[in-house]
Amino acid sequence: MGSVLTIRGGIPLTGKVSVRGAKNLVPKAMVASLLGNTPSVLRNVPEIKDVDVVTSLLQLHGVTVTKDPVTGDLTMDPSDAKMARSKDIDAHAGDSRIPILFCGPLMHSIGEAFIPDLGGCKIGDRPIDYHLEVLRNFGAVVDKRPGGISISAPKGLHGAKLTLPYPSVGATEQVLLTAIRAEGITELSGAAVEPEIMDLIAVLQKMGAIITVQTDRVIRIEGVKELTGYNHKAISDRNETASWASAALVTRGDIYVEGARQLDLTAFLNTYRKIGGAFDVDDDGIRFYHPGGALKPLVLETDVHPGFMTDWQQPLVVALTQATGVSIVHETVYENRFGFTEALIRMGANIQVHRECLGSVPCRFGQRNFLHSAVISGPTQLHGADIDVPDLRGGFSHLIAALAAEGVSRVTGIELINRGYERFQDKLEGLGADFDITEDAPAAAVALS
Repeated sequence: MGSVLTIRGGIPLTGKVSVRGAKNLVPKAMVASLLGNTPSVLRNVPEIKDVDVVTSLLQLHGVTVTKDPVTGDLTMDPSDAKMARSKDIDAHAGDSRIPILFCGPLMHSIGEAFIPDLGGCKIGDRPIDYHLEVLRNFGAVVDKRPGGISISAPKGLHGAKLTLPYPSVGATEQVLLTAIRAEGITELSGAAVEPEIMDLIAVLQKMGAIITVQTDRVIRIEGVKELTGYNHKAISDRNETASWASAALVTRGDIYVEGARQLDLTAFLNTYRKIGGAFDVDDDGIRFYHPGGALKPLVLETDVHPGFMTDWQQPLVVALTQATGVSIVHETVYENRFGFTEALIRMGANIQVHRECLGSVPCRFGQRNFLHSAVISGPTQLHGADIDVPDLRGGFSHLIAALAAEGVSRVTGIELINRGYERFQDKLEGLGADFDITEDAPAAAVALS
């Protein structure tokens, strides 16, 4: 049995929503608490599934995690950290890819780590090879076993000179969490420099780390022997902000996003304005709205920061189905991120996906037979359909399409959306959406994946 969200579309979303800490920062900052010898306090924590998963994993490893019932702040005390039983860790194997980031902190705190087979959204290969190679460079011994990976460092962890072939966020996080207590100096070239990475660096610096971010994506870490806990307020979730902004545009609505930060959304805001969306920025957030008139098509390529983020692409594609003319979107970060368009096509969208690089520069997927470019012709009237959520961002994009469509849509698999969108059903209700939730068998919807 699973939850079914029945949406009666065609109503503009209007009102206010609040966004809290970034999904792409909060779980990683929680993992970092393992590195300190005193408790850490993390503020602005959202109520999402990924936080629950990491809380459970920390507790399995002996970390005491307490939540303030009023503020939601988390206090994490690693003083009794220990090795968890592999069967207990296995219980979380399909929930998240976060466990791979436990490796460095666990080896520093208790001398070894066991990482189960990893889950996460099916939007691309996202191999853990980067992570394992990083750990080997620090001196770790990696032993692949049935159901997971055992990692140890019998001779300790030592600084290394590393170059990433692609500025992977996960691999950069792995380096940071491993290098700060490794003996010697680590230099990472080709690093990711997303706002969430910079906020993680701020967390680690508060703990006593010495980290320098140089030009040309080079990060230099001087290892220290001891770290203390931190007290930190997580940056707001820019991806959730962009999703609500797209929802305002597609439904011809008006949504004020409290907590949105302009600096982290520069590339998105430029694109939003080019399409024909409007926004007003103040000290507390950003108002996004459809100002009237026709939306405009555009050519867009996703990229690592400071480019247009891949997580913004899917909600925006829904908006482009309502633009007058032909838009082209070239996905260069994840090779399988256009699977969600199948549902949009069934809802009436005119979208064609291609294997060729339909952008200004050929990308790493161009010769690998992946459908990673999309041509969207509009405007088209969307109509209700039965939908099964394929992944986190694609799922929220389906919600946006259903909210804008004529008629009724039934959406299953909404539990995936809870991974990254805090209380999204309450927020939809506050914005005036017409929907209800029932329990039904997953087979009642048309599966896309």
